[in-house]
Amino acid sequence: MNDTSPDRFAAAFGKPHPALVCFVTAGDGDTDANLDALVEGGADVIELGMPFTDPMADGPAIQAANLRSLGKRTSTADVLAIATRFRARHPDVPLVLMGYANPMVRRGPEWFASAAKDAGVDGVICVDLGPEEDPDLGPALRDKGIAVIRLATPTTDDKRLPQVLDGAGGFLYYVSVAGITGKQQAASASIADAVARLKGQTDLPVAVGFGVRTPDQAADIAQHADGVVVGSALVELVGEHGKDAPQHLRDAVSALAKAVHSASKADA
Repeated sequence: MNDTSPDRFAAAFGKPHPALVCFVTAGDGDTDANLDALVEGGADVIELGMPFTDPMADGPAIQAANLRSLGKRTSTADVLAIATRFRARHPDVPLVLMGYANPMVRRGPEWFASAAKDAGVDGVICVDLGPEEDPDLGPALRDKGIAVIRLATPTTDDKRLPQVLDGAGGFLYYVSVAGITGKQQAASASIADAVARLKGQTDLPVAVGFGVRTPDQAADIAQHADGVVVGSALVELVGEHGKDAPQHLRDAVSALAKAVHSASKADA
C-alpha cells in the first residue's frame, strides 16, 4: 500500500520559486512515458486527467484527449494503475487526479478514496462537484489523507470564497478565465489582483491555470502566483505526436519550468 502525504504538496510549493503544475490525460498515448517526461522536464506537481464522456469544463484539446483515451476503453481501474506505477517511480512528486464526479462516486466515495490512497494519490480535483456537494466525496477523501483541491474563478466573490475554502487542501486552483480550458488568457493585472485577494483569505498556495501555453505567459503568471498550471498545450503535443510525444513534452516542460522557476517567491 502506498501512503499519501500532504508533505509532498508542502515540499513542491515550499521551494524558493513557484511550482509548475502539468496535466495530461490518462490513457492518451503512452501515459507512463508521458508522465515521466513531465517530471524529467521539471514539473513540480502532476495532474492526471480521468477520461470522461462529458468533460464540460474542457476545451477541444482535452475533449479530444478524452475521446482518444475512451476509444482505448480506459477505465477508472486503468487510471489508478497508472497512478500506482507513477508513485513507484516518483515517490516524492505530488500526484493529483482531476476529473468529474461520475467515475469518482459511482462505486461509492469510500471505495474511490480508498483506491486512490492505495495508488499513492495526494489530491483530487472534482470539476463538477461544488463545495455545496462536498459531503458526496470530500469527507471520504479527507479521511484517507487525500487533499480536496478546490477551484476558484473570477466570479468567486468574497461571500462565496469561505465556502470554497472550507475543507480544501493541497493548493487552491485559480481558474483565471470564465469558460473552458483552451487558448484564452486573462490579463496579468487581473490575475495579480485575484491572487492577492485569494491569498488574503487562505494560507493554501494559489496555482493559476486555464489558457497558459507559452513560457512567457507562464513567467508572467509566476510573478504573482505560487504555481502555474499548464494542460491543453501539453495535451495537444500528445495528440500531435502520439508515441513520440515524450520527447516533445520533455522539451516543452523544460522551457516552461525554466520560465516559472526563474520567478522569485519574493515577487509573488
